[in-house]
Amino acid sequence: MNIENIYQIYKQFPLVTTDSRVCPENSIFFALRGDNFNGNRFAQAALDKGCAYAVVDEAEFAGNKRIILVENVLETLQKLANLHRKTLGTKIIGITGTNGKTTTKELIAAVLSQKFNTLYTQGNLNNHIGVPLTLLQLTADHEIAVIEMGANHPHEIAELCAIAEPDFGIITNVGKAHLEGFGSFEGVMRSKAEIYDFIFQKGGKVFINQDNDYLLTMADNAGLTAQSLIKYSLTDRNATVYGKITSVSPFLRINIYSSTQYTPARTHLVGSYNAENMLAAFSVGHHFGVSVRKMGPLLEKYVPTNNRSQYAETQKNKLIIDAYNANPSSMAEAIRNFAQIEAGEKALILGDMLELGEVSAEEHQEIVNLLNENGFSEVFLVGKNFQSTKSNFTTFENPSELIDFLKDNKLENRLILIKGSHSMKMEKTVEFL
Repeated sequence: MNIENIYQIYKQFPLVTTDSRVCPENSIFFALRGDNFNGNRFAQAALDKGCAYAVVDEAEFAGNKRIILVENVLETLQKLANLHRKTLGTKIIGITGTNGKTTTKELIAAVLSQKFNTLYTQGNLNNHIGVPLTLLQLTADHEIAVIEMGANHPHEIAELCAIAEPDFGIITNVGKAHLEGFGSFEGVMRSKAEIYDFIFQKGGKVFINQDNDYLLTMADNAGLTAQSLIKYSLTDRNATVYGKITSVSPFLRINIYSSTQYTPARTHLVGSYNAENMLAAFSVGHHFGVSVRKMGPLLEKYVPTNNRSQYAETQKNKLIIDAYNANPSSMAEAIRNFAQIEAGEKALILGDMLELGEVSAEEHQEIVNLLNENGFSEVFLVGKNFQSTKSNFTTFENPSELIDFLKDNKLENRLILIKGSHSMKMEKTVEFL
């Protein structure tokens, strides 16, 4: 069955699932395959649970008139999402970057939702499966969609752009992350710049941090002209949107200026690095006609979740929990920001940064050196990579070892930064602080 015919079925049953355990009535089940699972095997079970149709790519499981056999289920899902996106013609903002893309996406959605019916990526559905699933949630009522795009290998952003076809693009920043997959920092830049390449070809516009020389070079290399760039800055008052940080102790406070409008924003975000994310959201809102004065209060209401730049107070300590992920760029930024915060006694609990390939040892040592440069003394390092560094800090192989230590050596009356790669599960330490 060709994609146009499948689209006609989708229009009758516009609800998609890829999980045979979650089968809403009259949905379509796409039988995806992976290294450790084969969705084809569950096609009939999905129909029995309430799905109207199932899409498979193995003939032996297509023994039902409501089971659609295709050559490749994933490619069919992606083509269906692209066809749906083009049919509706919704304005789409694509967002990627090494750090901050999820926070920026949430902030942009908060701003745009004040004026428009806005669809945006939920959670972390930002890959080759998550992007089409998000697009297939679009309805004729949606006016704008904010689509997050993640990648850990070359050409993934180009593939996601081919599916979502964004009209506007944002790269929050580029840094040393997923070096195992990208090969080098230059590989990260080339891969993230694929969204700029797409926007250039489409004749769209890019929201860009004017203070980031890497992004400006990438935009220039993509052929984007000044007319295609909407600039925001923390240093240049002549940018479309200009911001000035007024405090980071511990919450980010920032004044935002655009044309003749001005608003202060007292955020619930921790970290000066979030100022760029705030400015990106203001730039998007300003471009789409949302009042700058209204955006300040809107963004003040945003409270980060899921261990991203969160602030919490326990009976014993004040915590900055930034443990959703970590790479050399975000770790260094977090440490520098932590050094700026005015507080009494401070402590840091840092977990390994993963997926760094051959440069892992060097990058972990750089973080240790940075800790020493900033004069931190009470530091607890977790993971085999940090254990291999030249350091006088206390090290542990895993969070469980650290937790055992904390049970006997209680930390109290401190401001504590907790950060590490997602799979290090550094958030486990919170209940013992």
